[in-house]
Amino acid sequence: MSDSRFLLGGQKMLRAFTLGASALVLLGFAGTTPARADLKLCNNTASRVGVAIGYKDREGWASEGWWTAEPQKCLTLLKGTLIARYYYVYAVDYDKGGSWGGKAMMCIRDKIFTIRGIDSCTERGYQKTGFFEVDTSEEADWTISLSGEKTSQGQ
Repeated sequence: MSDSRFLLGGQKMLRAFTLGASALVLLGFAGTTPARADLKLCNNTASRVGVAIGYKDREGWASEGWWTAEPQKCLTLLKGTLIARYYYVYAVDYDKGGSWGGKAMMCIRDKIFTIRGIDSCTERGYQKTGFFEVDTSEEADWTISLSGEKTSQGQ
């Protein structure tokens, strides 16, 4: 009889230990969840904006587009840890006209695209336009805020 009480008490202690250990394991997993790392763009304007990006990866230079950024919303352009320090952005104001660009010349086209290489754009059937540079400071995650003055105004 005393053996059964000991066994019953031992089961309670084992159950309590198991529950406590499970809670610690769950807390441990919650504390080691990897941080999300993406390249995001927040459209802080009142217009819908078309966005194209350029970057250099292991295969060389590439440009991609078009994402539509709704007014006052953010969207993810690239998912995962960023592999480059510099990314390039060209954006077009769909509602009011004008664009945001810069001096880094890359290839684009009117429809959805992924274009490898930045040379001979027109010879390959693409348009060439200037993208502005974004320095991510080699961070794994970066958000670009689009607002303010455009580099060219709509008519």
